[in-house]
Amino acid sequence: MGALAIGLATGPAQAQQADTQDSAGAADPNIIVVTAQKRAENLQEVPIAISALSSAYLEARDITSIDSIGAVAPNVKFERAPGSGTIAQIAIRGSVTINPAVTWEPAVGLYLDGVYIAKNQGAIFDVADLERVEILRGPQGTLYGRNSLAGAVNLVTAKPTGELGGKLEVSYGNYDYKRAKATLNLPAIGPFSIKLSGQISKRDGFYDIQDNPFPAAAPFAQPASVKDAQSLNGRSAMVQVRFEPTDNLTFDYAYDYSKYDQRPSPGQLLRVNQNGDPRDIFDPNSANYIGIPLGLFANPERQDTLSINASPFAEYSRIYGHALTATLDLGAAELKSITAYRDLRFVDTLELDGSPVDIAQTSRITDMNSFSQELQLTGSAIDDRLHYVLGAFYYDESAGTVNPQKFFGVFGPGANRFDSRYASNTTAWAAYAQADFKITEALKLTLGGRYTKEKKDISRFLQILNSPPTPAFTVADVQFGDLPDAKFSNFSPAATLSYEVNRDVNVYARFARGFKSGGFNGETNTFVAPTPDCPTGTPELCNPYRPEKVDSYEVGLKTVLADGAMTLNIAGFYDKHKDIQLSVFDAGGAAASTVLNAGAATIKGIEIETIIRPAPWLTFNGSFAYLDAKYDSFIDGGIDVSDNRAFPHTPKYSVSAGFDWRVLEGSWGRFNILGDLSMVSKYHTFPYALSTTNASDQVAADTQSPGRTMVNMTASLTRIPIGGVEAKISAWVRNLTNEDAPSNFIDFGPDFGGILIGYFPDPRTFGLTVGMEF
Repeated sequence: MGALAIGLATGPAQAQQADTQDSAGAADPNIIVVTAQKRAENLQEVPIAISALSSAYLEARDITSIDSIGAVAPNVKFERAPGSGTIAQIAIRGSVTINPAVTWEPAVGLYLDGVYIAKNQGAIFDVADLERVEILRGPQGTLYGRNSLAGAVNLVTAKPTGELGGKLEVSYGNYDYKRAKATLNLPAIGPFSIKLSGQISKRDGFYDIQDNPFPAAAPFAQPASVKDAQSLNGRSAMVQVRFEPTDNLTFDYAYDYSKYDQRPSPGQLLRVNQNGDPRDIFDPNSANYIGIPLGLFANPERQDTLSINASPFAEYSRIYGHALTATLDLGAAELKSITAYRDLRFVDTLELDGSPVDIAQTSRITDMNSFSQELQLTGSAIDDRLHYVLGAFYYDESAGTVNPQKFFGVFGPGANRFDSRYASNTTAWAAYAQADFKITEALKLTLGGRYTKEKKDISRFLQILNSPPTPAFTVADVQFGDLPDAKFSNFSPAATLSYEVNRDVNVYARFARGFKSGGFNGETNTFVAPTPDCPTGTPELCNPYRPEKVDSYEVGLKTVLADGAMTLNIAGFYDKHKDIQLSVFDAGGAAASTVLNAGAATIKGIEIETIIRPAPWLTFNGSFAYLDAKYDSFIDGGIDVSDNRAFPHTPKYSVSAGFDWRVLEGSWGRFNILGDLSMVSKYHTFPYALSTTNASDQVAADTQSPGRTMVNMTASLTRIPIGGVEAKISAWVRNLTNEDAPSNFIDFGPDFGGILIGYFPDPRTFGLTVGMEF
């Protein structure tokens, strides 16, 4: 897709606005500088699919984390994973990682100031002072490497200014929502500049939890230990220090910290026993139905009050990171080093059956840490006709999860209980290069490539905890080193030919290869005969799933029209995927997923973005996307079922539209009204069969979201002069129409009582924000 920068009608302030000025001396609002290709460039001239959200856009809409971006960029969809407030599911152009287990790799690379955020767990966190967000669509394997098969998202923070200044905001809204956000730049002390920022957010749950309203029908139901669910309780902070010992050397250190301790989104029971008794749930221990009519608690419509077994029911996420970026200006080149360490602690305890009966509970206790080192050399030569990027990258990761599970706890000691644990270590390194060469003043050729090599190991423990005196049964006990390491290597090339028709029109054609790492399915429940290379009795962990690859072909048009009053960008892409990694949820035994390298697929689409400024006081922005995803082959059980499998998280159409209207302005301040609409058409959430004659198969239609249309509005009074500061006040409403169609699901399948759980978008919220800037 062609590049787009979205800012307020007053211009995309602080989205690294270029120094270029128009004839009147005002900054050109169409020139936004981004660093998506590791060097500063005018966004409209970058020949890749990129959208940039400016600080003004982000601040006006209170966006501080990726889950608030929504559907701003075409063919980009952000979801929270089922039952979580801090696990991300990011889909770009039909590629997504559904399963958040730490042995899985994301399809989209997420970066904070150039530092790689490796996992979906804990990927939703707050940053109080974002300068801009860059969303790159399509494979970014050359400059971003492994696991950027679908694209990359760059979160770029504002750096210390060395001048005294700051911002303070407080908000209050319904559901007793409270938030305080602050940023403070301290005066420079010699070569040192320091900036402090952070925020605290709290909110009651969106759902009220009640005790079992039908005690006679469900005598084994448990009383609720909490009274609400899907609450918010988070805090984040960042300390940034800039050290400039000389004119050409800069050190930027950053420490970021985020912590959430809240109750997650509950699963609402939509349906039970589609193939059995419509009232009761099946007990696999006794092969009989028990007299608990769960149908009393099932409702396909969103409810405000739920009856669930909420003991325990919690989500905890703590992340911190250290990053040191050193930049040396060599004149015609710049040398940069990025050294980072990140640490994640994630714990959740989920009630998965959506009823007050103790049927399905699971926990995930994850510890992960990673170290990364990147070196970059960027520069120009041959009278500025050649621009190049050279780099090397090293990454080391250790991650593990303890995953206890309990099913049909209503039977007490006879319940199905599992001690499930898995962990992995990853080491990767890469070398990359990219060069832009101007063949003529208008024609530019870009060539690049990245070579990646990595290895992974695995440990897996799975034990069935029987009731005494029957001893526990160990299904798998694989320790680090018991199995050969999984080793992968990849070369990801890219080539782009771009042509500047004139100052305001650019066209390009691009080829790029993407790579998503393979690995071991740490949470597997399926065990088969060992391969000849594996010890006797070992599970299918001996056969790691293969990397996924994509060859992407893209053409794009970027234009500035009507004397700068309009930008219109159009692009089309054609992607060929191979060895697609698909997670198929399996509720047999311990709840886990089977990993399928399903085969191949063709994904194609069209994306359109525009910004229109008919007057200095009015800005419209909009986008439209079309996505067509089809399997070329899908091998399941040795049979090609490509015509009978759903593509997850691929809405055929998505639309966004927004406006910023500066209604009044004077010495007293500025009054603006903003509105945003986003729409996605229906989409499946799991790669299940589209139709089946087997009563024990899961059906894709059961976990299909009907899509949704979200409307947000803000009215703000800003630049209010009060003494020596500027104040602001804004009233806002999110999900104005109270959209309540389910956005995600968990389908336990007919063999597990036909339990279908639904998850819904946030209900309508509204509130008031007041702030000051000095």
